[in-house]
Amino acid sequence: MADPDAYELDPDYDHHGGFPEYAPAVPGPGFVRFVATMRRLQDLAVSADPADDVWDDAADRVAALVELLEPFQAAEGVGPAGRAPELPGMGSLLIPPWTLTRYAPDGVEMTGRFSRFHVGGNMAVHGGILPLLFDHTFGMIAHAAGRPISRTAFLHVDYRKITPIDVPLLVRGRVTGTEGRKAFVSAELVDADATVLAEGTGLMVRLLPGQP
Repeated sequence: MADPDAYELDPDYDHHGGFPEYAPAVPGPGFVRFVATMRRLQDLAVSADPADDVWDDAADRVAALVELLEPFQAAEGVGPAGRAPELPGMGSLLIPPWTLTRYAPDGVEMTGRFSRFHVGGNMAVHGGILPLLFDHTFGMIAHAAGRPISRTAFLHVDYRKITPIDVPLLVRGRVTGTEGRKAFVSAELVDADATVLAEGTGLMVRLLPGQP
């Protein structure tokens, strides 16, 4: 539910500026299994080292999958990917497969882990993945706080320690201040021992009427 102040900031709040309004999706078990299998395929795509004939066979199978799905390509907001809040990463392969565990006006938490697909080097998570995780978190924070639909104006990440793969992690954050259209947000990524691995701060700015 929107914060009452949201309507003072934007009387057209329910139209989210010019941002389309997408209803949540509840996909069936086929999609859930498909996304989980595709995530495993992403891991293997960056870690497997078979003979060339196996790569040829794999490419043929992927091409067959593309041929199967291509007739069903739909407009943004129609397919379930990115609209399934109950699934890790909301069912989107772009977003790291993290699960929302707390969603409240005073803060948001998500749990998850990174895998081989996210490695940048020396088996550590690629530094560019963490801004993506924080940006996704910031959007959830603003929405949970009842703020009007907003875009990221800036995002800053401080890398405190190496972020490992294949271990349980937690990201948590909240709105730290507001100023008209602006919402200042912060979050931290911690491991199972509550050691801070990275911290993020950002500015989310509400959309103007008609602004995409």
